[in-house]
Amino acid sequence: MENWSVDQVCNWLRQRNLGELVPKFREEEVSGAALLALNDRMVQQLVKKIGHQAVLMDLIHKYQQQKSGLASLTHCCETASPKFPEVISGKNLKSFFARYKMLQWTSSYALPDFPYDVKCLLAEKKCPDHSMRIRIIEFLQADMTKYLEGSLYPNSQQYNIVVSALLQAYPFLDEDGNGFLLWKRALKDRFKYVRRPIEDDEQVLRNKCKFGHRRGQTRKSSFAENKPDDVPVQAEEEPVHLEGGAMDVHIKWLKQEYMKTQRNWKEVDNRMNVTIKVRRKMISDKAPLKEILSLFPFLRCPYQLFREFQLLTHMDIYKKTVEILEVYSENILSLYVVRNNPINIMLQENLKHHTEEDILKYMKMTAACLLLPDVFGDDSSLFAAVNEEVKVVTPVLEVKNPFNVNSCEFALYVEREELAQLDDCTMALAALVAAFHVFDIPCPKRIHRTLSFLESLVFEVRSPASLP
Repeated sequence: MENWSVDQVCNWLRQRNLGELVPKFREEEVSGAALLALNDRMVQQLVKKIGHQAVLMDLIHKYQQQKSGLASLTHCCETASPKFPEVISGKNLKSFFARYKMLQWTSSYALPDFPYDVKCLLAEKKCPDHSMRIRIIEFLQADMTKYLEGSLYPNSQQYNIVVSALLQAYPFLDEDGNGFLLWKRALKDRFKYVRRPIEDDEQVLRNKCKFGHRRGQTRKSSFAENKPDDVPVQAEEEPVHLEGGAMDVHIKWLKQEYMKTQRNWKEVDNRMNVTIKVRRKMISDKAPLKEILSLFPFLRCPYQLFREFQLLTHMDIYKKTVEILEVYSENILSLYVVRNNPINIMLQENLKHHTEEDILKYMKMTAACLLLPDVFGDDSSLFAAVNEEVKVVTPVLEVKNPFNVNSCEFALYVEREELAQLDDCTMALAALVAAFHVFDIPCPKRIHRTLSFLESLVFEVRSPASLP
């Protein structure tokens, strides 16, 4: 980058959706060397919009980090003695390259060159129909696989980078503010679909074991496992007669659509709206949760769980949870009552190994989320099982490796069964609060103060509960 001409810098800006800055950079003759020498004051003079300032400084900062990392590796390689081969081998080198790959993702990802018909539709700023959305997702999946050197297992952060790039380039795709979750879910589903033909592959089997799937077992076989021998598996698909044939048709369609890899989310929303009265009556009548989920399996999807909460309360639970954690995380971590908590100690140890602002923020928000019950003197086992087995029947989070960006796992459990897998602590906390309301589950007394605090902020109570 240091040797780039002004034209090369301008092309680099266009690739990162910063084309508006090109005329000013040409006028000021900003070459590659000048770009890397920019400080905050210079960027403020060059760039008017705060969002563009932040993106530009972040790109420059990450390039410099990447460069310094490579320089230190080169130095190690040049100076390492044959006597000490461990300096440049083993886990340290492996973790360095994993980290370097992630930096490459964050600093250099550019959207693929879409086909002509897709380009025309995007240029007209028209929302794509179902078939066009599938084409966009297919090209994104193929492009991600190329970046991953053939791997079919992106991590959550890589999904976030690609979807963010898509919505930044084409903001009109962010439909009603829910676009991010929808496009991310569609992209994940596409990867699942591509992985399906390779079920016997060794890597696939390892990942299935890692994420709790039983070796060699498909979704249908799990249904068959719990049925008597004289009951056919197909009985699971028989419509249940609740309020006439029309309702049966909607329920049957939802069950069939849930089994598909590519789902018509707009139609799912419509049919979930139509069936809400039946669903709410079943829940108020205390129907077994398994029966409710067998008829309305989309309640296992975080997006539909949040949408059901919004239909009931007119509140965007996910957006509110993001605001809560961003506002309160620093305050929670500074409280004396959590200073010697194992979660806080684990956080402080992991903070030492990272310098990126977004990773540090993610870790702090995760810790603040998990420490909430301890702040209020509640029973944390009713809130989250961290690196432990879930033992309670009420809604609870299962969290594994909370501070490892590449291997952390979040899941929502109800009645000791996994309801949904979640992307991060924010989505996990939102899903936990939503589950109590959507399934009308009484809050246990030993976690009441924590949930009251969260609910008072979500529902914008005039005098919200405060931290102790």
